[in-house]
Amino acid sequence: MVVGAGVVGAACAYYAARAGLHVTVIDRGPVAGGTTGAGEGNLLVSDKAPGPELELALHSAHLWRELAAELPSRIEYETKGGVVVASTEPELAALRRFAAAQRQAGVEATEVPADRLADLEPHLAPGRAGGVHYPQDAQVQPALAAAHLLRAAADTGHLTLRLGEEVTAILTGGQGDVRGVRTTRLGEMHAPHVLNAAGTWGGQVARLAGLELPVLPRRGFVLVTEPLPRVVRHKVYSAEYVADVASGSAALQTSAVVEGTPAGPVLIGASRERVGFDRTLSVEALRRLAAQAVRLFPALAQVRAIRTYAGFRPYLPDHFPAIGPDPRLPGLLHACGHEGAGIGLAPATGALISAMLTGTELPLDPAPFAPERFAREEAVR
Repeated sequence: MVVGAGVVGAACAYYAARAGLHVTVIDRGPVAGGTTGAGEGNLLVSDKAPGPELELALHSAHLWRELAAELPSRIEYETKGGVVVASTEPELAALRRFAAAQRQAGVEATEVPADRLADLEPHLAPGRAGGVHYPQDAQVQPALAAAHLLRAAADTGHLTLRLGEEVTAILTGGQGDVRGVRTTRLGEMHAPHVLNAAGTWGGQVARLAGLELPVLPRRGFVLVTEPLPRVVRHKVYSAEYVADVASGSAALQTSAVVEGTPAGPVLIGASRERVGFDRTLSVEALRRLAAQAVRLFPALAQVRAIRTYAGFRPYLPDHFPAIGPDPRLPGLLHACGHEGAGIGLAPATGALISAMLTGTELPLDPAPFAPERFAREEAVR
C-alpha cells in the first residue's frame, strides 16, 4: 500500500506494479493534490553537489528519458537544459568550482562567457559576469506526470487507486510488523507492506505508526505570467539559488528561477521559508521574486502576472530524502522528504523501492537515504 498519490507515490506504484506487485495507492485528496500539484516540474542536476543526491538525480534523469518515451506527450517533458547565471566575478569563480566538481561526477556542464550568454538567452539582461550551461536539466508537467504514471501502473492490472480516503492508523500484527492501514471510509485494508509517500505530511503518517520522522514543511511561491512567445528558452536561475537550496534557514529566502512553458506562461520562483502549514500570501516573497526575475529578464517588467500559487516542500534536516524500510517497524517503508527535488528524483526513488520490495538488484546505493539514520538519532537522544 502506498500512502500518497503525488509524483513520488505514483512513481513507486508504477515500478512496483510493473514488477508484478499488487499495489493500492491511497490519498485523502486527488492525484497530485499536495506538493506535486504546486511544483514547477524541475528535473535538475545543476543544483546538486557531487554526492548521493546527485547520483540519485542522474539516475532519475535517465529514467525520465525512458518514461518520456512510454508516457503520453501531455506530460510536457522538455529537455530544455538549464543556464545558471553569475552576476559578479566572485559568484562566477564559485560557480566555476562547483561545475568542475560536478563534471567529475558525470554532469555535463559548459562554462558560458558573458559575451555568449545572449546566444542561449537573447532576452537576458546584459552585464552578467558569465554562467554555466547544463544540457541535462529538463522539465515536466508534474500533475500530469503523476496522473499518467498511475494510469500506466493501472494498465498492468496490478493497481487499485483509492482517492478521498484518509489513512487514520497503521495496523500492526502480533509480531510487531505491519499488516495494513485503517481508513476513514473503508476501514481496515490489509497488506504486508505500507509505503509512506505522503510528502510534506510524511511525518504525520509516521506518527500514525508511533514513530518520528522529522519532515517539516518549507513554503514556496510561484508567480505565473500571461502566455507569451518563448521569451525564456531554458531554465534560468541565479547562482545564489544553489546556496538557498542547501540552506537550513527558516527565514524567507528568494533567488530567481525563471522558465518558459510549452503553453506560453513563464513560471517565476523560487522562495523558501519555514512557517509551518501557513498558506497566507506573502506579498514580500512575491515582490522579491518579481524584482529578481526582472533583473534577469527586463522584458518581463511589462508582463502581467496572472496568478500565484503556494506549496510546501517536504524538508528533512540533512536535505536527503528518506527512502527505504524503517527498521523500527518491519513492513513500513518511507519515500518522502525530497524537499524541492521530489519531481526530479521520483523515478529513481520508485525504482529503489521496487527493487527493495522484490529483492532484485538495487540501481544505486540506498544507504545515504536510509530512514534508520533517524532511528539512530532517536536512540542517541
